[in-house]
Order: sequence, then structure tokens, then C-alpha cells
Amino acid sequence: MNSVEDKNKVLAHRFVEANANGDLDALDELLAPEFVDHSLELGQEPGREGYMRGVAEEVFFNQRTIIEDQAAEGDKVISRLTITRIHDRGEFLGVGPTGMKFQSTAIVIHRISGGKIVEEWSESSGLAEATRQRLETERIERERIEQELRVARRIQQASLPKEVPTLVGLADHSLLPAS
Repeated sequence: MNSVEDKNKVLAHRFVEANANGDLDALDELLAPEFVDHSLELGQEPGREGYMRGVAEEVFFNQRTIIEDQAAEGDKVISRLTITRIHDRGEFLGVGPTGMKFQSTAIVIHRISGGKIVEEWSESSGLAEATRQRLETERIERERIEQELRVARRIQQASLPKEVPTLVGLADHSLLPAS
């Protein structure tokens, strides 16, 4: 493992692990001062501090990231990732912690210079998968409520009399007040 590409792959691997573990000290060591994230999340600033803040404010816990493939050429490392995490910390897509487990895939490209991560580009299925799971959960909840309403209607209908009783005295209007 003497080539620059091999060393860069090791550095990118350390960076991916630090990111997954929320290890801000390791990220601080690995990110160049002039770091730029070219694939910003909503509300994220493109620089180093914005990236670090995003990791510190992560709304998912117990993240496990597996590097499925990794290739390097020159100063760039490309990693294909599978990410599994649980939404249990903060609001995501307008919804508070759900405890839902999400799995997504990602392709991340890091440019490395002077032993530091200088730039990052990434594409992920995370948002699409989170949205799909959220919609599926809402569909299941809606079906559960509809089923409960059907059962309640059946119980209510079963408890009603078969015929409407007539009250004695109503037929001759003797119970009605005089006008």
C-alpha cells in the first residue's frame, strides 16, 4: 500500500467511518480548512463549518455504513456505500423522531490534497427511501384507523334494535303539549 491512491482510499475510509460515528474530532483532523461540500443538504452551508454542524446535528442514530466498493484515481476516491440508520433524534422531513430504520445507498467522491479531504460530491437514495417509508407508514396507519372505524360501525349497528319502537301515547298526541 505505497501508492498515493491506496493512501487516499484509507483516508476516505477513515472519513466515512468518522462521519457515520459522528466523530467530530476525527472529522476536524481529516477535513481541509478550505473544504467544500458540493452536495448540500437543505439549509447546509457549503464549507467546513457547515459540514461539521450537519454531522453534529444529525437526526439519525446508530448509523452503520458499509463501503461496498472503492476506487481511486489521482487525487479522487469514489466510494459506494450502504447506509443503515434509525430516525430517533430530531425532525426529518417535517416529522419528529419516528424510530424508523432507513437503509439507503450512496456514491461519494472525495478529492484529497495534502492528506486532507478538500472536496466532496455525493448522491444518495436516502431522501427518496425516507419519503417512501414515511408514506408507507402513513398508509398502514390510515388502513388501521379505517379498519377500527369499520369494526366500531359493525358493533354500533349490532347494538341497535331491529325495529324502531313506537311509544305508547304518541299516536294520539296525548303526550304533546297543548297548543
